[in-house]
Amino acid sequence: MTFENNTPTPLAKHANRQDAPFFVTEPTVARLPIVFDSPHSGMTMPADFDTIASRGALHTSWDAFVDELWASVPEHGGVLIGAHFPRAYIDANRAVTDIDAQLLAEPWPTPLAPQQYTLRGMGLIRRDALPGQPMYGRKLSLAEVRHRIDAYYLPYRAALQAAAERAVAQHGALWHVDCHSMKSRGNEMNVDAGEARPDFVISDRLGSTADPAFTQWVAQYFTAAGYTVQVNEPYQGGDLLTAVSDPAQRRHSIQIELNRGLYMDESSFAKHAGFTALKNNLDGFVAALADYVRGQLATSA
Repeated sequence: MTFENNTPTPLAKHANRQDAPFFVTEPTVARLPIVFDSPHSGMTMPADFDTIASRGALHTSWDAFVDELWASVPEHGGVLIGAHFPRAYIDANRAVTDIDAQLLAEPWPTPLAPQQYTLRGMGLIRRDALPGQPMYGRKLSLAEVRHRIDAYYLPYRAALQAAAERAVAQHGALWHVDCHSMKSRGNEMNVDAGEARPDFVISDRLGSTADPAFTQWVAQYFTAAGYTVQVNEPYQGGDLLTAVSDPAQRRHSIQIELNRGLYMDESSFAKHAGFTALKNNLDGFVAALADYVRGQLATSA
């Protein structure tokens, strides 16, 4: 799938092909304006991914099993979207201007706006796999980076946008959840290096991408379920939250980070006994969210 003149090709017939950059799973029951996406749960390595990083180092940027943990979303009326390509190749949760000029063999033809995490090596194209472990042994050409944007990043973004617009067209509202996982303790590339993390971090870019009442409802749900929860700390939410949100128009986007220690061995990247319990609790949350959304729609009818 490619883009020409920034116009996406039709997505429906391509989205779930084995070689597609993403999957889209549609609701299996009555559709609600709920969209979940998992931009970092893919690990299918593109043929042109000329990295020198070890597989183990690449795994540290992988939101392992996150798409599986949220697999019940379509059973409750929502759309579930997930990337097949790895975040280490190109990060769909970064702005397209978040390019680290140090990576490029030639100057980028338009202005760049690298963020602080980009300067720490974690931009649209990662400079480092881990602290002190570079992703590449050479500079990348503009053509290489442009290909990743056109063939992977933009199609993923278009799929999310299409699902969001369909929700708004049908229901006049949207509840979008961007799904991630986090290391149980930050490393030197993170703002919270060395610090233990809570079970969940719920983010809405400091109240700008969702009604704070919705964000608090989510946080309170998981607190009541017995988890430790923080809001907008240490994560405020990535660029995908801004892509489809407009709280004033009832378009709400939040990010949910799951502590990897809850469900897997962080050294071997293997599920442990906590996986089933966490998935059951996430299934319960999705069911509760569906009820919450029905209530919100009924109130505004």
